[in-house]
Amino acid sequence: MSEPVSFREYQQHIIDRVAQRLKESVPAHWQVPSTLREAMLYSLMAGGKRMRPLLVMAACEALEGNAEAALDAACAVEMVHTYSLIHDDLPAMDNDDYRRGKLTNHKVFGEAAAILAGDALLTHAFYLVAQLNRTHGVPADRVVNITMDLSELSGPRGMVGGQAADMEGEQGLTELAQLEYIHLHKTADLIAFSLLAGGRIAGANELQLDALRVFGQKLGLAFQIQDDILDLVGDETKLGKKTQSDIKQEKVTYPYFIGLEASKREVRRLTDEAKAAVAEAGFSNPTRLLEIADFLMNRDH
Repeated sequence: MSEPVSFREYQQHIIDRVAQRLKESVPAHWQVPSTLREAMLYSLMAGGKRMRPLLVMAACEALEGNAEAALDAACAVEMVHTYSLIHDDLPAMDNDDYRRGKLTNHKVFGEAAAILAGDALLTHAFYLVAQLNRTHGVPADRVVNITMDLSELSGPRGMVGGQAADMEGEQGLTELAQLEYIHLHKTADLIAFSLLAGGRIAGANELQLDALRVFGQKLGLAFQIQDDILDLVGDETKLGKKTQSDIKQEKVTYPYFIGLEASKREVRRLTDEAKAAVAEAGFSNPTRLLEIADFLMNRDH
């Protein structure tokens, strides 16, 4: 028997597969304006942890589902995530010059092209999901549910609602519950979608889907609290951006409300609860999901 692949090797394998599929995701024969195609790929191929695609693949693997179908769903969620980053970085939003150590999209292509690149990535994500039935034989009812999940969890009830609340919060958050709402929707909802998509492709039952939702919500909140922590104490060279930005922008964070050490404890508590939800739901192979939870809790960038 061969030795089991380490988590780092597994992660890199998924990152490489996703990168290759993303390059091919907009068909070469489509007549797409060259600047638009270039702007889309500029941000798509900018690197990153590919956490959401990793979760799609791991959730599907937990039930021994179709990995090729999961790969297309993984690319779809990465497109939605990338569109949100492009728009977040715009002058009207966070007004950032750098993302992952590279100039932001609008700094390279201009604001109009960046907006259109984000629009194109969002809409093309739904194309990738829609063709899961035709290309990979995923039952149509599962594809409908994945589409509904993506619409709900990336739209006004989900990620976009969290972004709007974040902008409103710039006027001053006074309660931790307001910050939790922002983190749960701006960050955790798309993480939850990633898990549900992988689970649905593999035929997860309702108990397992509920466990994946809980796992995603708790993991997503822990992930964002860890981001708040790293903004205070992280290494700029590893993060690819300036630290202390939340303080400079006078943004209220978890460490602001409850302190740095209490924030670290909260990350551990949420991670433990996320892992417990998955461990109790009868997945045939949940190892990678549990490893991802530990990896995110201990990450330094």
